[in-house]
Amino acid sequence: MGSVPTDRYVIANFASRFEAALQNYITKPSVVGKPQLIAKAIVVISLGFGAMGVTADAQSPAVAPTLIADSPETEIPVPEDLREILSAGAIPKSLAQLQLLEQQFGQISASAKRCTVSIKIGQAQGCGVIIDGGGKVLTAAHVAMRPNKPATVILANGRRLEAMTLGLNKNVDAGMLQISPGQNEGADWPHATLGDSSKLARGMWCIATGHPSGFDQTRGVVTRVGRIARVNRSALRTDCALIGGDSGGPLFDLSGKLIAIHSRIGNDVEENLHIPIDNYINSWERLVAGDSWGALPGFRPVLGVQGNSQAEEAVIDIVRPDSAAKKAGIQQGDIIREFGDRKITDFQSLKDAVAETMPGENVRVRGQRDGSPVFFRVVIGRGE
Repeated sequence: MGSVPTDRYVIANFASRFEAALQNYITKPSVVGKPQLIAKAIVVISLGFGAMGVTADAQSPAVAPTLIADSPETEIPVPEDLREILSAGAIPKSLAQLQLLEQQFGQISASAKRCTVSIKIGQAQGCGVIIDGGGKVLTAAHVAMRPNKPATVILANGRRLEAMTLGLNKNVDAGMLQISPGQNEGADWPHATLGDSSKLARGMWCIATGHPSGFDQTRGVVTRVGRIARVNRSALRTDCALIGGDSGGPLFDLSGKLIAIHSRIGNDVEENLHIPIDNYINSWERLVAGDSWGALPGFRPVLGVQGNSQAEEAVIDIVRPDSAAKKAGIQQGDIIREFGDRKITDFQSLKDAVAETMPGENVRVRGQRDGSPVFFRVVIGRGE
């Protein structure tokens, strides 16, 4: 990870993106209130510099943020001139302050990329973030799917690591994995610095990282800058531009501390929900122990069959049209013997097995039809 130059500061590298985003934020009453004329002037000035490719003198080392290259964590010291922006979500009032903010974003992005990972479980994929030197990874519950499931964790450099899913708090879509030991020559993994989501407020700046549309080594980890639009205990809403594949990735504050995990990607790419980090901290022991509990609205797994729970076998009486079972080829009269890695003894055990999956999960099913074995690949459906 390279250091930020201290003698010269190249506005053109980032201005065209950052100022365009800032212009968008300050004109959104739903996020930050009424537009600020001073901030708009800053945007115009900065865009002018960016278009010309002009360089400007950076702040002195005493003011500019200092990159801690050797730190395994993501926290970056916040310059005094940015303290109000960190705590209150204020808008930069000068070009110098805007430049400091840009430097801060750049350093957090570089630090965050080291611990932002892609996660593959079967055919499904999402994101996560390493949160301690021992290799624990936070993600969304719908990415982890269920406890004790083998997973592949992919680092930013493309290196693939073996991992295992741990606990899930599906009430808030929180999940955890553990990178299998012995894969880092005894060294600690780079990891995120845990923050405190109880102190977050509407309007505060945030930095999201992830792998939109899946891992791409030539592109690398993607960083998005945004602001918090709504805060409650179970979810944050931000205008960070996220899309499918980012689920489970990290959200940082302006000091580089982890404040949330990406959960539900909205229909509008700038309206997304994140799980506040305190939800993980408050249920830490159960997650580490591999417990799974709760149900997240909108993520109820559905197979789409009916049967008699009193029967001695899992006989399928009804297959709903356009259901996951129908698409997989399951028919009325089939007897289900195995669902994933679970033996099925009756219809109730089939219901229990489906309840432990997540929508979108690809499950191998073994059944019996007219005395002969049959096999299916079911992509679990979603119910409200």
